[in-house]
Amino acid sequence: MADQTHNDDDVQHEPTATSTWSRLLAGNRRFAQGKMTHAWQDRETRESLLDSQRPDAAVLSCSDSRVPPEIIFDAGLGDMFTVRTAGQIIDDSVLASLEYAVDKLHVSLLVILGHQHCGAIQAAETQLGVLASRVRHGDDSPETAQSLASIIDEIEAMNDAQAAESVQDQLEESLEHLVAEATSPIVRSVGPSVLQAYEAQLRNHEDIERVHIAHTIEELVDRSQPIQQALADERLMLVGARYCMDTGLVEVLSF
Repeated sequence: MADQTHNDDDVQHEPTATSTWSRLLAGNRRFAQGKMTHAWQDRETRESLLDSQRPDAAVLSCSDSRVPPEIIFDAGLGDMFTVRTAGQIIDDSVLASLEYAVDKLHVSLLVILGHQHCGAIQAAETQLGVLASRVRHGDDSPETAQSLASIIDEIEAMNDAQAAESVQDQLEESLEHLVAEATSPIVRSVGPSVLQAYEAQLRNHEDIERVHIAHTIEELVDRSQPIQQALADERLMLVGARYCMDTGLVEVLSF
């Protein structure tokens, strides 16, 4: 909330986007160190919020039970407006919720928060292997399908480099079409991030997670005129971040 004061001497408490983000990162450091204050979770705070809310930040994050934004940022009641979906995928309800936070609640900070060991990304990558096996070998069985990485390695190992490039281009084109037509929202929404990462020669899961966060930001801005306008008017700061489960810390990707 805009009038809250946290006990971090190095953080400015004015409700600007930068100071809000600094405060959230300070809370995350407390969380990672096991020194959470659990501030603004008492009866008085709850009762003060009965008639209205004034969050400083909105957060779009994964619905994974291990990644609750309010906890990992050591935030309190009324501090942040959170929207959570598997793989932080975007649909009309997500857009409406975030636009409400920006235009009606006047949050100055919007955080897109991905995380380590994201199951949605792993599921999308596995399904892309099934789709790639179908395209290359006519194998539609998840039990016998190759991984996407092994299929690409197989193509790159072809003796004729020109033929390999042609086959890979055809595979990518087919996969883009199959992903766009997939019945699974996870594949439709997260699949393009996996393909984008592979095209950039990024196969490490952590790199794919970072690419997906960037892709989510791009999609959000492309689809939301109100968010575009808020950014243009400098009423909103958009931050990409990734929560590292092994350390408890949030990695800042764009700021």
